[in-house]
Amino acid sequence: MLQESQVAARIPAQDLARARSFYSQMLLEPAEERPGGLIYRCAGGEFALFESSGAASGGFTQMAWQVDDIEAAVETLRARGVVLEEYDVRASPLSTGSAEVEGNYPSKGTGEQAAWFRDSEGNLLAISQAVP
Repeated sequence: MLQESQVAARIPAQDLARARSFYSQMLLEPAEERPGGLIYRCAGGEFALFESSGAASGGFTQMAWQVDDIEAAVETLRARGVVLEEYDVRASPLSTGSAEVEGNYPSKGTGEQAAWFRDSEGNLLAISQAVP
């Protein structure tokens, strides 16, 4: 049942107007709006920003986009003003601002290149590209 269903993420925002501005300027425009929430669609999935009084811990990746060209994605994000995070992970830093993480789910490759950044609300987001 669930394996045939699309999955969607829910991301909290203490200030929805501030979050909408960040996502619009740095990432993408919402597909739908309603009081207290915004829906964004990306290829085969979607995520929602919802107004919440809780604060994101920012201690773990809450959502990630899988991209075909991480170098181009990093360059585009930086050009838009997105600040990439620096982490001391079991990874090899790359000159592009991403890191190569060894090991991956076997169906996706042998590892992945990844880069992380925070949205205006402190949510930790990532982009990644599988390493064949």
